[in-house]
Amino acid sequence: MFNEGHPLAARDVWETAGQSLDGTDAERLLRGLAATAAATYRAADGADGDADEAAEYAKTAVASLEGVSDSHGVRLAPVREWVDRLATAPENAAEGQKPRIDVDGEPPRFDGLSLDAAGVAAPALARAGEPGDAATLAAAAEFAAAERGTGRSRFAELLFAYLRTPETRPQVAARLGDHVAIEERKRRDVDDLF
Repeated sequence: MFNEGHPLAARDVWETAGQSLDGTDAERLLRGLAATAAATYRAADGADGDADEAAEYAKTAVASLEGVSDSHGVRLAPVREWVDRLATAPENAAEGQKPRIDVDGEPPRFDGLSLDAAGVAAPALARAGEPGDAATLAAAAEFAAAERGTGRSRFAELLFAYLRTPETRPQVAARLGDHVAIEERKRRDVDDLF
C-alpha cells in the first residue's frame, strides 16, 4: 500500500500487525514502518499535513528502525535515509523522493499480492478513505477465501479489481457490496432452515 501511494492504509496495517509482537525485531520494524508512513503522509503536499507532526513521526521511525537487527527481508537503508530527511526537514521532502519499500529485493505492488494480502489491503484502503465500506470488503475477503479451491472466483476477482484499478474503485466496491449482501442473505436462509 505504501508503494502504491496509500501511506495511511499501510500505517493502519503495520500498526495492527505489530500490536501483538511486543519487544521483538518484527514489532520494532512494523512500528518504524508505521511511523514512516505517518511521517510521509504528513509531509506530503495536499495532506492536511503539518511539518512539525511529520518530523515527530519521522523521529519515532528513526528510533524504532535503529534497533532492528532482523529486517525480515525489508531493505531498510532507503527507508532510514527517508525518515532521517523527514526528521530534520520535512518541508523539503518531495513526494517523488519517497522510497519504495522492497521486500526480498522486490517492491510489493497490488498486482503481485496473494489473495490473503489482498484481503487485508482492500479493507485498509477503505478505512483510509478510498471508496467502499471496510466491513463489506473484509466480508468479501472472507468469501473469497471460502471460494478457494471451488472453481469459483467472483469475490477474489473483484477484490483484485478493487486494488488494481483505482479509477473503478467506486463501481467495484458497489458491486462487491451487492455480492456480499446476496451471499450473506443466502447463508442466513440456509441457517434459518436448521
